[in-house]
Amino acid sequence: MRTRVTPPRRRGSALALTAVVCAVTVLSGCDADDKATPATPTGSASATPAAPAPDVPSTAPAGAADEAFDPEEALTAAGKKSYAANIKITTEAGGAAGLMTMTGRANLNGPFTGRMEMSSPELGLKMATVTTADANYVRDLGGAGAGWTKSPHPAGNDLASYEEYAKLLLAAGPSARKGMDDQGGVPAYHLSGHLGLEQIASVDPRTYTSMKAKGVTGFDCDQWIDSQGRTIRFDQRFEMRGVKAANKATFGDFGPAEEFTAPAGS
Repeated sequence: MRTRVTPPRRRGSALALTAVVCAVTVLSGCDADDKATPATPTGSASATPAAPAPDVPSTAPAGAADEAFDPEEALTAAGKKSYAANIKITTEAGGAAGLMTMTGRANLNGPFTGRMEMSSPELGLKMATVTTADANYVRDLGGAGAGWTKSPHPAGNDLASYEEYAKLLLAAGPSARKGMDDQGGVPAYHLSGHLGLEQIASVDPRTYTSMKAKGVTGFDCDQWIDSQGRTIRFDQRFEMRGVKAANKATFGDFGPAEEFTAPAGS
């Protein structure tokens, strides 16, 4: 999803938007020169490794053992069939929560199409995007009478595979397996670990390119998958030019892949 916005060029604001770009990268493989990213703030051009992933206490309900499943078997059974889901992404940076929120519905595990809204009181930003099979549409919701701006849908603009990220975590060995949890009433298997740039490159080259251009050396993450191998929640933590940032993405209301068409009036 490409958005042409010009937010205030404050250090916190710039980082907040860049953090969201990293989140969207995990979703849709934004290019390294994504025009949504403002000029980078001055300072060190390299990022230090993020702190180790914190221990997340198990929230597994009583009797969860009866619903336990093996994450490798779930991922194997997931296959490559596309499906639709509701999505919510929240971003924090520099210790300030709620800097950016993205919500919507999209097709996962295949070509990216969907409808999303992005808002940030910090940046004075509120916009909507619609991505169809052949075009992207962007609308500034904060401007009276603002219309939709259309651009071509870039070739290869598919979602990054969350299943492949889960497989990378599993490859780290027993330390990545945190066991069963409850996520919104859904039994889910919790995986946790650190993914470096070269690991990311092996499953998601476009994200690798984007993060490398932004000076990010990798990210810590926690991921929860359901018994069908679908990601229920994906948390990222990373450091960019000395400022810590985090993104939390949640997914739900799964269903068959849907068709997203051009918005009315576009």
